[in-house]
Amino acid sequence: MRERRSSRKSSAPTMLDVAKVAGVSVATVSAVINSSAPVSPELRSRIEQAIGQIGYKRNAIARSLKLGTTRTVGLMVADITNPFFTDVVAVIQEVLHRAGYAVMLCCSDEDVILQDEQIALLIDRSVDGLIIAPAGDDETLKRMIAAASLPTVLIDRLCDGIDTDAVVLDNRRAVQDATRYMLGLGHRRIGYISGALDTSTGRERLSGYRAALEAAGLPFEESLIRIGNFREKDAYTAAIQLLTSPERPTGIFSANNLMVIGVMKAIRDIGLRCPDDVSVASFDDFPWADVFQPHLTTIAQPVQAIGEQAAQLVLDRLSGASTETPRRLVLQGRLVIRDSCRPVSLAQRAIA
Repeated sequence: MRERRSSRKSSAPTMLDVAKVAGVSVATVSAVINSSAPVSPELRSRIEQAIGQIGYKRNAIARSLKLGTTRTVGLMVADITNPFFTDVVAVIQEVLHRAGYAVMLCCSDEDVILQDEQIALLIDRSVDGLIIAPAGDDETLKRMIAAASLPTVLIDRLCDGIDTDAVVLDNRRAVQDATRYMLGLGHRRIGYISGALDTSTGRERLSGYRAALEAAGLPFEESLIRIGNFREKDAYTAAIQLLTSPERPTGIFSANNLMVIGVMKAIRDIGLRCPDDVSVASFDDFPWADVFQPHLTTIAQPVQAIGEQAAQLVLDRLSGASTETPRRLVLQGRLVIRDSCRPVSLAQRAIA
């Protein structure tokens, strides 16, 4: 039995095995694997060759227990099918990867219950920090973030009661600019398809629409407002309701990119044309906005800056470089004028 025991050897190569093959110390191997100390190019090359030769793989679990860090950041987005979020995710992952961190991605699908389950999962997996686009104001989320005491950054949306770093857009001003542009084309009845009003983006964007009307001396009409919940299907139904009303609007503003797809489908299915019969503008620019027919007028968000700044904020907290009170970075959108809006015609004015 002693012979059998002594002949047993772990099938997984260790750092000691790498050190023997490379002819260096274990400390030097560790310095290369963990990037913990400078190593000459010649020694690094020998160690990397030895790693490939014997098939050594780092034990991430043991390493994280020893160091007290997993080098992982949890990233929660509200809707992974939304091009805005997928683009932001790509930027965040690139920045964190360069800093030596992996990303664990979750999606709430705009569901606060699923959101809470996924955040609990990320915390349970011992992520070092969190970047979250909240699905809505949720007391459970607030309690979990407070209890976890992890570096946390909110992106795109704020959440009342969560006092953390955040990167958001000036949603109110962006929609105000777009509505003012449509008003400048002579539109006086502009339908508005809103996102969910339990999100900060939903409330702020509607506020911008209302502010533009008030500045132009026009009344805010509840009959022109429909809730599309940031969803294509809901926006389609909302647009059908607006466009079949006795006094249909001459223009429609969609509060995000997924909803504008529903709006354009509704216009087509009713037998109307954009922009001949109804002008359309939307929040969020996306790659196919300028291949739509007509090319869509949109509000472009600075996606690259949002992702980079969110990643840097969490890295600053993790490194200890930032110890100040939470920072809120408010970025500006940009109105991209294309072909989906035109001045109101006499026929449209008569219908309105």
